[in-house]
Amino acid sequence: MSETTDALHPSARRVADWAASRGLDLNVLAYPEDGARTAEDAASAVGCTVDQIVKSMIFAADGERGPELVLALTSGANQVDAEALAAVAGVDRCGRADPEAVRAATGYAIGGVPPFAHRTALRTWIDPHLLTFGEVWAAAGTPRHVFAISPEALVDLTGAEPASFARG
Repeated sequence: MSETTDALHPSARRVADWAASRGLDLNVLAYPEDGARTAEDAASAVGCTVDQIVKSMIFAADGERGPELVLALTSGANQVDAEALAAVAGVDRCGRADPEAVRAATGYAIGGVPPFAHRTALRTWIDPHLLTFGEVWAAAGTPRHVFAISPEALVDLTGAEPASFARG
């Protein structure tokens, strides 16, 4: 891992600038060229437990509100239970979102979606397990860029509601 400079990738710069505009100075770090493809890879690279990795999982939801994308911030050690997420979101069903829909809504490709700084506001829930740590790590707009943040700041910036939608 290396500290980044002002020459951040444009997507990572957008995340850092968005956070700075809300009073949070992110220290964005870069992985080696091939990035981290799994939560385990990410945890190993930053020196934390896999539980401390924030997976920003976008789901396609459908219910009385009509189709929408929702965001589940999940611990790297857990998986999203789509039925439980649908119940939390008050919709009939949730399923994985189309990659192009994710990019259109967030401005980022799957694998580097940050928990905030999206093009479109998304209803967001957070895995309560993430709230048990002093620091968690999230993607900063690319598969190669990450940042550390307190769970409290993450909830504040995302408006996420703690909810039980994950299984370990």
